[in-house]
Amino acid sequence: MSGVFIGLFLAAFGAATLLPLQSEAVLVGLLLSDRYWPWSLLAVATVGNVLGSLVNWWLGRAIERLRDRRWFPVNPARLEKARTHYQRYGHWSLLLSWLPVVGDPLTLVAGVMREPLGRFLLMVTLAKGARYGVLAVITLGWMG
Repeated sequence: MSGVFIGLFLAAFGAATLLPLQSEAVLVGLLLSDRYWPWSLLAVATVGNVLGSLVNWWLGRAIERLRDRRWFPVNPARLEKARTHYQRYGHWSLLLSWLPVVGDPLTLVAGVMREPLGRFLLMVTLAKGARYGVLAVITLGWMG
């Protein structure tokens, strides 16, 4: 795999974690370069972004047992509020995992809520893949 694809993967992976990174600019730049097959760029970006979200899901599953620690970053009231919202909208809310600011914490909450892995991966892959697909359509002007 070329360094370009590794860079895109890492940008997409990091952007899906709670780190303040952005992968869209990297993808658009590569799409506009016209040097790479767009479908391969979309696949690499989507896989990287979904795997980054999987890290959040895993952290959410692991973090629950640490919530009684003094240094725990989320107070019980905020955790309960997140739990209530997730229970209200359930796994369908994962279709919003592509959104800036709220999407990454949503994938962490899905882990806390013990969302089954298969359904988590399906919903997040649909959301993240669709976001990158729309971005490619806008960037390249695809019509079909």
